[in-house]
Amino acid sequence: MGEMTSHQQAPAGGGSLLYAQLAAGMIVFGSATPVSKLVTDAMPVFIGSGLRVAVGALALAPFVSDWSLLRRMSRRDWALVLVIAVFGMFGFSALLLLGMRMISGVYGAVVMATTPAVTAMAAVLFLGERPTWRRIAALALAVGGVLILQVTGAGGGGGVAADRAASDPLTRVIAGLPSSTLLGMAFVFGAVCCEAVYTLVGRRMSRALDPILVAFLAAALSLPLFLPLALLQWPSFDVSATGWQGWVSVLWYGAGTLALGSWLWYAAITRTPGSVAAGFMGLMPVSALVLSYVLLGEPFHPVHLAGFATVFAGVLLMSWEHARMSED
Repeated sequence: MGEMTSHQQAPAGGGSLLYAQLAAGMIVFGSATPVSKLVTDAMPVFIGSGLRVAVGALALAPFVSDWSLLRRMSRRDWALVLVIAVFGMFGFSALLLLGMRMISGVYGAVVMATTPAVTAMAAVLFLGERPTWRRIAALALAVGGVLILQVTGAGGGGGVAADRAASDPLTRVIAGLPSSTLLGMAFVFGAVCCEAVYTLVGRRMSRALDPILVAFLAAALSLPLFLPLALLQWPSFDVSATGWQGWVSVLWYGAGTLALGSWLWYAAITRTPGSVAAGFMGLMPVSALVLSYVLLGEPFHPVHLAGFATVFAGVLLMSWEHARMSED
């Protein structure tokens, strides 16, 4: 998901529809975490993540409003799109699926909720933005919430999906990874860092280019990265053993969390004040948490609430920071 850019004021009419779009976009984005666990339970990592970007690219294409922008893209623009393809599409999808093989959806939701704080601190470190107290406090809360889960270890293990007939070396290597909560959370945090790269690079590009076009190009250009790895894993993939739930999950992972979520969010955010849009950011981690219980049937532990509440406080701080910046 890209970060908010400059916005126009909300029109006098249709405000409720715009707010519904913003809310729906965040809820759809949040579903990526539990759905990614369903995908990795159904198929090998690089086949599932490759299908995600392929389906996402196909679903995004009809939403591109101005294809003529392709002719005006500079070499620098194409280089930045490639960066997003490598990190925001390839790195994010693969690392998230690798991590979700080892941890529960709830743990994944909490780690993914650190994205706003990590992105803010990356902007401070690499783009020279000012380290406000809100950003520092949000990062501290994000780290604290994850530590609460790791130290207590309540219900963190998600189990590793069995790789059927692991006849290829890549699948054997992945299947041989130690199934630990810490390693799984590290992989998901790697996905968070990749998302931060997407956000910061996408923020610069969206000033001149349609963010939907950028997302489409990044998804399409990431396909050559997935293809050789997916082909290596193909011998271990029993298509006939993949139930309809697995196929529905990977379709939603691409067409929903990548394409529909992007369209809902960006279609509304360009016509909504940034201070208002920022308030909807908190729906994404809430969606991820609730859907982990609903879709995955995971048991509730009180410590989940403690860890999530700590990280969520950081999300609210970053929403406040975004709202303050949009009013300056």
